[in-house]
Amino acid sequence: MSRIEAWFVHISTILVGVTGVVYAVMRYLMEPADAYSVVSHPWQPGVQYLHIVVAPFAVFAIGLIWKNHVYDHYRRGLATGRRSGISMMLTMVPMVVSGYLIQVSVGEIWRVTWIVVHCIASFLWITGYLVHQVTHLRKKGILPIRKTPFSSVASTGIGPSDTR
Repeated sequence: MSRIEAWFVHISTILVGVTGVVYAVMRYLMEPADAYSVVSHPWQPGVQYLHIVVAPFAVFAIGLIWKNHVYDHYRRGLATGRRSGISMMLTMVPMVVSGYLIQVSVGEIWRVTWIVVHCIASFLWITGYLVHQVTHLRKKGILPIRKTPFSSVASTGIGPSDTR
């Protein structure tokens, strides 16, 4: 994957993630200032439109990296980031399809259903993306590998490995 492709993926993912989270906070967690208002925040429609405009770029970016990143790593048998990468691929389809179906659903029950699916899949996608990036940064040595309290048990001679 080229640096331009990588930056395109990162920027589009960050833009769609941030606009989605900000829109969800405005839509579902804020109270409207006016009891008769249909929006909870004056920027809510703009953030929603921005989310809808940048989402296709993120979908395109996913398609762009499919061959040169996803398939290439699978073919070469690379294990680093595989679990987070697979989780992202599994949440991608419900996230994209539900995002489309939110916009075209007519019945309220279906619209609410697709909103719930979209929010859950998007949360899982963002979580997978963050884990995937942390894994990559640790592999490159940019982030330290976190040690657990049990990682040094064998070296201390205390615990199940103690044969005294």
